[in-house]
Amino acid sequence: MKEKTRLVHPPRVSPPDDNPPLVAPLYQSVKFEHDTVADTLRALRGEREGFFYSRSANPTTRQLEQTLAAMQGREDAIVCGSGVGAIAQALLGLLKAGDHVLCFVETYAPTRTLIRRTLARYGVRHTMLSIEDDAGIERVLKGTPTALVIFESPTNPAMRIADIGHITRLARAAGALTLLDNTLAGLHQHGDTDVDLFLHSLTKYASGHGDVMGGAIIGSTALIRRLRPEFILMGGVLDPHAAWLIQRGLKTYLLRYEAQCATAMRVAQFLEAHEQVERVHYPGLARHSRHELAARQMRHFGTVVSFDLRAGAAAGDRLADALKLFAIAASMGSPESLIIPPGLMGPYDLPPELNALSGIAPGTVRLSMGLEDADDLIEDLAQALEVAVAADLT
Repeated sequence: MKEKTRLVHPPRVSPPDDNPPLVAPLYQSVKFEHDTVADTLRALRGEREGFFYSRSANPTTRQLEQTLAAMQGREDAIVCGSGVGAIAQALLGLLKAGDHVLCFVETYAPTRTLIRRTLARYGVRHTMLSIEDDAGIERVLKGTPTALVIFESPTNPAMRIADIGHITRLARAAGALTLLDNTLAGLHQHGDTDVDLFLHSLTKYASGHGDVMGGAIIGSTALIRRLRPEFILMGGVLDPHAAWLIQRGLKTYLLRYEAQCATAMRVAQFLEAHEQVERVHYPGLARHSRHELAARQMRHFGTVVSFDLRAGAAAGDRLADALKLFAIAASMGSPESLIIPPGLMGPYDLPPELNALSGIAPGTVRLSMGLEDADDLIEDLAQALEVAVAADLT
């Protein structure tokens, strides 16, 4: 071979079958080849194992899909470029004109917008309730033919708890699919429920380091087989390098989640006892309205703590400004602790009558626990709370 050809076709080096790498290699390749046209056609028809084009499948992303499915206690998964991408592609893949969706005020704002605005343009109808309206859920599912129930537990940011068994029993009887955004609860929780599909933003706990984005839909072989062609056509692919980074992050997933939950409980207890805090939203606290339900459904109560400041929105913003260890930033699950103050809190997309059901007060603050020492975080919150309320006392 001449030099130009040799550079394009370098020698291939693969370890022997009995000498595998401890860390799986990154397949940063868009294309894969077969020896013959016949073998290529057999692979495309699913008659043999193999890969052809990374928009359809890639060994690195496939390893991540199988890992996620096993963690969530299901058969298969699809990964894509972001959590919102997973939501949008799943909704578009599951629904058609004339279908009805049951959704909830406490749902992630982009999910609400996709249902209320994007899908509505294509003739998909919806009913929106509070996740705690058990009677309303029963009334809708018994009275309105429904294709899909989409919900969260715990909800963000009010940390409300869905009665998952109640929802899935009613949905199953009504012939509706259930889709649970399980991001806050994590990949290791709720797998023992009768939920049809789980949705995760891999950007949060799966990645764990705040440096890569991804999303996933997890469910049975039949449902994932139904959705995969839609995901392939929409093209929201997860890059193999991002998949490799998320797979690496998963090695410490449980260690991080458990540590962050322990810190969340400590912080929630501190805030519950603070005179400037009117209410703490954390299902691990006995005073939480659905603590017993959460204890039955969950192994861990989550890493997010929200609370309402008595002094209101301005004090909440001053609190964020005064904190030294909490970054004013979106998301959760990273090593750094984060805060969303009232000035950045929603929901801004809902009319007043629905906004009133959201559980978000003028002084609501959301904290996401990182991996710092709990004593340091509590000390930081104590000094910032003092600063935040001092302006109202002068």
